[in-house]
Amino acid sequence: MPLHVPPAPAPALRSVLTALGSPTAVREARTPSLLNAQGPATPELPLPVHVLDGIDAAGAPATRLAGWRFLIRCGDRAVAAAETMLTPDGWAFSHFFEGPYITSTEQALRQAETIQQPCQARLLSIPGLYMLTLWLHGDCAADGATGQPAATDLLVPLAPAPPGIAAYRPYRVADLLPVLTHRVTPAPLLSSPA
Repeated sequence: MPLHVPPAPAPALRSVLTALGSPTAVREARTPSLLNAQGPATPELPLPVHVLDGIDAAGAPATRLAGWRFLIRCGDRAVAAAETMLTPDGWAFSHFFEGPYITSTEQALRQAETIQQPCQARLLSIPGLYMLTLWLHGDCAADGATGQPAATDLLVPLAPAPPGIAAYRPYRVADLLPVLTHRVTPAPLLSSPA
């Protein structure tokens, strides 16, 4: 499948390259895999990270761009990730991190390449469920920093996924969104007996 990765803003990439070149930034990152990496570390696969803030009255997801994430590759594998954020002065490096979402992002991207429809890769975070998904947006020419998930877009939950939601299984937004909405909606408070 033609998997399209939207281009990251040049200042975001520059900020990550500057951080990778800074021994202090790498040392203070608390990412042992990045500290112990052999060979040059290069940022790859920039993905816009959108956050699902909720569902509006019409049932459409309300999302916002939170930053850009770059996988940091050393040799043949990603060992960490770098996150950037938008500041009043423009895009800036935020932090390095490692953990299960690094390998699960790579696995989901490899799996997405086998899907027959062309799409644009993004990340969608659902903080209320501690969930991250690979968002396969159907409009490959869209600006990766804008837009909302369309009903026919696919969401691929990354591992670890919340109980009852299969990691790496592609779900149509129209099918998964009601499940997510139900799970993030707080239960009504019980009234005390009279």
